[in-house]
Amino acid sequence: MRTGLRLPDITFHTRVRDESVGGDNPFRWQDKTTADYFKGKRVILFSLPGAFTPTCSTYQLPGFEKNAEAFRELGIDDIYCMSVNDSFVMNKWAEGQGLGNVKVIPDGSGEFTRRIGMLVAKDNLGFGMRSWRYAAIVNDGVIEAWFEEPGRCDNHGEDPYGESSPENLLSWLRGESVSTAAE
Repeated sequence: MRTGLRLPDITFHTRVRDESVGGDNPFRWQDKTTADYFKGKRVILFSLPGAFTPTCSTYQLPGFEKNAEAFRELGIDDIYCMSVNDSFVMNKWAEGQGLGNVKVIPDGSGEFTRRIGMLVAKDNLGFGMRSWRYAAIVNDGVIEAWFEEPGRCDNHGEDPYGESSPENLLSWLRGESVSTAAE
């Protein structure tokens, strides 16, 4: 479905550590673009409904972190986790998860998620607008493979997880048979 499409050009408002700022909170704003993250690289992008949520924090993010070396051996340069959360939340979540391999991208306004067609209402959970769970292998800004959880809709009663799992992406990269929902 999305395979072969170029990622939307977006500017992400991030907070980066900068010791020259000093004080207890040595961070500064730094805008990064889609090209900054994806140009000239083969990467994994996975997106999820929210930082600190159970499935995201227990399975999906730790699974990508744990399998980073296997992904590198299969030609992946970077692994990015995106969520419709601001940079403060994403940075604190990354710190709490002890990330050393997966990098977080804050899509605070949901603009990237909306333009890629994955923005859904999660009002039933009190979340507002969030991302549907998906993963993609992206080569130089173009979607090479797409893995979307089934049933995408507003206020879905469940949080499906499986298609966008790190194990499924590893199988695809190894040339093993996998289903890629909505492809």
